[in-house]
Amino acid sequence: MTKDEELSRYMALIEYYKEQLSLLDTQMSYVQAAMNDYAKAKITVDHLQQQEKDAELVMPIGGSTFVYAKAADPAKVLFDIGSGIVTEKTAEDAMKKIDERIEQLQQTQEKLSSMIQQVQTEAQEVSEKAQKLATEQNR
Repeated sequence: MTKDEELSRYMALIEYYKEQLSLLDTQMSYVQAAMNDYAKAKITVDHLQQQEKDAELVMPIGGSTFVYAKAADPAKVLFDIGSGIVTEKTAEDAMKKIDERIEQLQQTQEKLSSMIQQVQTEAQEVSEKAQKLATEQNR
């Protein structure tokens, strides 16, 4: 393989690593958004637990939008268990499930962070090799 071909291969690898980092950053953003969503849900459930039956509330529905609502039974929460299936849970059980999901997301975040670090390290190594080869060619 000629030095020009090798340099081209390194440049292609660097572009590939850039794309991988972009994808991983996007995934990291989605995970962070989900964690924020669960944190908001946790605050809302906690607030609900402190309300009396039939208390009038202002409930967040997302996008900085709220609706007026009545808490028919603030001790009960409807919780999505997956595939669009919703089950009734106590507020305490819902909080536990929310905490479990946040923990799973944190683990995913740690894995993504590790993958980002690995890709950055590999990209740096290839970049250094490309720079060295380019310097040798210019002599």
